[in-house]
Amino acid sequence: MIHYNISYTYPNRQLIDFELEFTPQEKTTLLQLPAWRPGRYELGNFAKNIQSLSMQDEKGKTVAFRKVSKDQWQVSTHNIQTLTVRYSYYAAEMTAGSCWLDEEQIYINFVNCIIFPLERLEEPYRIKLNLPEHYKIVCGLKEVKKFVLEAPNFYQLAESPMIASSKPTHWQYEVNGSRFHLWFQGNVHLDKEATLRDFERFTKVQIDAMGDFPCEDYHFIYQFLPYRSYHGVEHFNSTLVVLGPAEEIRQRSKLYHDFIGVSSHELFHTWNIIRIRPKEMMPYDYSRENYFTTGYVAEGATTYYGDLFLARGGVISKQEYFDELNKIFKRHFENFGRFYYSLAASSFDLWLDGYVAGIPNRKVSIYVKGAIISLMLDLTLRKHTQNQHSLDTLMKELWINFGKEKRGYSPQDILEIASRLAGKPLDRFFNKYVEGVVPVEEELNALLRTVGCQLKVNDSGSLSERWYGFRAMQKEGKLLVGTIEPDSPADKALSKEDEIIAINGQKYNESPDELLDDSHQVEITVVRRQKLMTVTLVQDSKTYFKQYTIAQRGDASEAEKQSFEKWLNIAL
Repeated sequence: MIHYNISYTYPNRQLIDFELEFTPQEKTTLLQLPAWRPGRYELGNFAKNIQSLSMQDEKGKTVAFRKVSKDQWQVSTHNIQTLTVRYSYYAAEMTAGSCWLDEEQIYINFVNCIIFPLERLEEPYRIKLNLPEHYKIVCGLKEVKKFVLEAPNFYQLAESPMIASSKPTHWQYEVNGSRFHLWFQGNVHLDKEATLRDFERFTKVQIDAMGDFPCEDYHFIYQFLPYRSYHGVEHFNSTLVVLGPAEEIRQRSKLYHDFIGVSSHELFHTWNIIRIRPKEMMPYDYSRENYFTTGYVAEGATTYYGDLFLARGGVISKQEYFDELNKIFKRHFENFGRFYYSLAASSFDLWLDGYVAGIPNRKVSIYVKGAIISLMLDLTLRKHTQNQHSLDTLMKELWINFGKEKRGYSPQDILEIASRLAGKPLDRFFNKYVEGVVPVEEELNALLRTVGCQLKVNDSGSLSERWYGFRAMQKEGKLLVGTIEPDSPADKALSKEDEIIAINGQKYNESPDELLDDSHQVEITVVRRQKLMTVTLVQDSKTYFKQYTIAQRGDASEAEKQSFEKWLNIAL
């Protein structure tokens, strides 16, 4: 067993002290701090938070070590009976995937800060925490005795965030024999009965769709903060969600919708990516990047299902669900990287620049386009099988044949299962929309029509967007050029972050739109890299920044209405 002692002295310093103790099994031992954390497919560089690393043998003698990478150390452990590794970790970041220490709580994502013997991930870990006597630990791991946690292996330890504080709020409900716990750190302004009713509803429809639930106990762990925040991360039998301002998380508020939305999303991850996982991540390699091209399944399907289950469970209305779909459509259709980089390639490049804006028009979001592809695949399977099969069927099959069997799936597995369920090859679908950059508008509209809906297309309400293809944005008191649509009039003359000074020689008040007219061209004076210049934009026959929304059709047939209800569990 690998032993850890965790303590701190002055919470104001935000330094957590770690002591690792184990018996080496080899003459040379490699010690690894995880290079990344599940749920965020980029290198975390957690080692930058480590202070005062030292090592001693069983006699207290200093043991020399050599750093061989930014987060790996090599130690000569020949004839050493017990190696003790001591270090401090700076815990001063409050997100759903970080660590935090102050006078009111200690919050640890072990995957950030636990150094482990590289070849010994399958051994059990025991974590002893030295905490104030009145504290209570909130964690998915078993507390074998007061302030002592045990994990059967490093993988589960890494997937078990922990909060310890004096008074966490605890609610509980049960569905199909599994217990679900809601833990709140911070002020809670929610109606307990109404909240638990909503959670029971979306939990039940998820379990009904997947057949069973993999955990006896599941923990929703929330950091409710006094300032604006929104972030959630999935784990083995829990999720950690950071949300605020806490006082705005009240029934039916926008933040309440965010609260139940992220909770539904993270719960579905208990199947999808925690257990139903790409073969490249079976198991996780914590020492380096784990490249994969099926992010549209891992994150896209989960994004799609998060809100879909809320609608099916009666937690949100049909219009509220449409509103959520429209947000996804807006994010996708205003990301012009969709013309240049495929969904599969964007998944592979998560490790490069997946979580930052990057250069203009480079990539798509696996969450956003992945959700649209999941919607399209769902409706495709329903169309070809008269609603006998759907994305539900595919996900349940992945759960039974891959998740439960602890084997990873490949892109070919997804294609083969989808084609078999559809009763026809779906190679063209995946080649066009997952591996390729073919626009989805036409196919998406055709599929929505099968459930009595349509994809409505409207011109942008902004004249600068509609006529010239650029979006202006306010930043630090300046009006800057933001997004530019490729091949638009603006694309031929403006640069991103040009500062707009005047329109047709006049100073604007709020936006460029107020000075635009029907003259079919405009002169814009900008400052570009400290140089003043005037450019002319000339309208062409096209309009830009088109707005795409879902709408039900008044002429929907009875068969289409029935398909809609089978899809969403709501009458059209």
